[in-house]
Amino acid sequence: MKTTITPRVRNLVLLFLAVIGMLFAGAGPASAHAALTGSDPSSGVVVNKAPTQVSLTFSEKVATNDDSLRVLNPKGKRVDVGKPSNISGTTYAVQIRSGLPDGTYTVAWQVVSADSHPVGGAFTFSIGAPSKTTVSASTDQDVGGGLVGGLYGFGRYMSYAGFIVMVGAAAFVLACWQRGAGVRALQRLVVSGWVSLTAATLWLLLIRGSYTTTGKFGDIFDLNLLGQVLQTKPGAALVSRLLLLAAAALFIAVLFGAYDKREDEEKRDLTFGLAIGGGVVAAGLAASWALAEHASTGLQPGIAMPVDVVHLLAVATWLGGLSALLVALYRAPSDNPVGRVAVQRFSRVAFGSVLALVATGIYQSWRQLGSWSAFTDTGYGQLLLVKIGLVALLVGIASISRRWTGRLAGTAETAVAEKEAGDSEQAEEREPDKEKEHVTASAAAVDSGAKASAGSTATGDSKRAAQLARQQAAVDTARQKRLRDSDPNLFGLRRSVLAEAAVAVVVLAVTTALTTTEPGRTEEDAKAAKASSSSAATSSSGALTLDMSFDTGGTDGKGVIRVDLDPARVGGNEMHVYVQRPNGRAFDVPEVKVAFTLAAKNIGPLPVTPDRITTGHWAANGIQIPMAGEWKISVTVRTSDIDQTTVEKNAQIG
Repeated sequence: MKTTITPRVRNLVLLFLAVIGMLFAGAGPASAHAALTGSDPSSGVVVNKAPTQVSLTFSEKVATNDDSLRVLNPKGKRVDVGKPSNISGTTYAVQIRSGLPDGTYTVAWQVVSADSHPVGGAFTFSIGAPSKTTVSASTDQDVGGGLVGGLYGFGRYMSYAGFIVMVGAAAFVLACWQRGAGVRALQRLVVSGWVSLTAATLWLLLIRGSYTTTGKFGDIFDLNLLGQVLQTKPGAALVSRLLLLAAAALFIAVLFGAYDKREDEEKRDLTFGLAIGGGVVAAGLAASWALAEHASTGLQPGIAMPVDVVHLLAVATWLGGLSALLVALYRAPSDNPVGRVAVQRFSRVAFGSVLALVATGIYQSWRQLGSWSAFTDTGYGQLLLVKIGLVALLVGIASISRRWTGRLAGTAETAVAEKEAGDSEQAEEREPDKEKEHVTASAAAVDSGAKASAGSTATGDSKRAAQLARQQAAVDTARQKRLRDSDPNLFGLRRSVLAEAAVAVVVLAVTTALTTTEPGRTEEDAKAAKASSSSAATSSSGALTLDMSFDTGGTDGKGVIRVDLDPARVGGNEMHVYVQRPNGRAFDVPEVKVAFTLAAKNIGPLPVTPDRITTGHWAANGIQIPMAGEWKISVTVRTSDIDQTTVEKNAQIG
């Protein structure tokens, strides 16, 4: 027995898959904004001796310029010397002047992450003792914001919109409604998409220099900054996009030129060539985003980039085709209306596009969210939840459109039967009409001749005739609109598609915002890095706290060790060790041992056996730290006669 899937069940499956996919996916490509994970000196630290350089470590490689790392004294004057350099991996350093006096110094940084977005911040450290400073040390600088940031974001929106409209509308013509190649409204739609994408690309190329550096509107026209942009990966991607747009212009010319003028049988041969060529150009345009932005960095870029290309093409096919269908329903001429077959074809194409979005979105989510908590604990996740609701609404409206399409198909079949039954009567009625038309034409010819002989009155009659012609055109347009709206199924389909398009515009705006928002994974990494930096700063200013998880392997061997060392300086120190279970309750273990090792100076391990104070609390006084440096603190904990383990962590002491 053959099993068929009803349209209602298919729509429910589509809605479920789309919502689940967008729940995991987000805005297209996986983001990977760089995050500051460490610095030397650390934020807030007080050092006894002035350092020779300041180094910053990021979560990924970044692009720097002469002003990327600036060190300012308490009066706001720069004390850094030379250009920032990449000293190892993702660590970048700048040299500072020797003999700096005591006081609080500010490190301000602004770099471009590997996904093309500028990031920045600031922190302070002190030499000798903290002092007053005239420099603001806010770590939430408006990098990539302001007027220039807003203009750059608008350019990104227009580039995405232009790509979606151009590719999706052209695909709609080739795959769903080939007769639409002769519809002027569709031609203008595709051309407007090409113009928007081209203009936005030129605008992004011009404004990017200011966007990633000074953020000043006047620097948009700085040719030196433009030259620097052309030497970067995003600049090269924008230039390659312009070259591909030249090929896209040729494709559009053929689609609405030679292709439109051919007969239906001749179009079949050209359709395959246009589909292959157009697909290659569209994939190349999508790759100009994938190769330079989010997908090109982070985890598994070799897989992420082709997945990103497929994702963008699926978005364009769905939303761009939707815009083309909307134009066809409202603006197609009465002698060439969009038929139910074209609507049904697009419905199937849109369904396949949503499935592709789900598949690619699930993979992308793994790269950019990192955890379920990122949905509610990060700005990216909260914005993503807004998009989830919009996509669910969009797919829900699409299911209504599919229902109208099914009704339209049934109405069309009934209309065909009625047309065949009434062909003979209509043929008989056409003969008198033709005679009337002949008489009317003859009368018009006589009237025209009379007007031609009128001499000086011809000008006034011409104006009157033009006015009557405009009125007649308005009447004809109104009549066509009434006839078009007389079909309730077609009227309902037009309204539902219009609602889809309106929601799609909002979805695209949220998507553009997501592409410039720090993803949940990196935001959580940045928070962890700040917490670690704060811990290091606290240790250097008089206390050190370390948390280490352990597992001795027994049935009850998991827990957390907290080591407090005060004042964490050279000389005598007081140490407290707290042992807790995973739920936070005190863990009564039989033995705890601690050892300190300074590998750089071959000192240690220096053993310390703390005394048991109470359940889960051990302490030791007079611990001597002979030298400042990065010490390895090893803690051995025994939970039974045979189950024990040693955990280690490095910390700056002194």
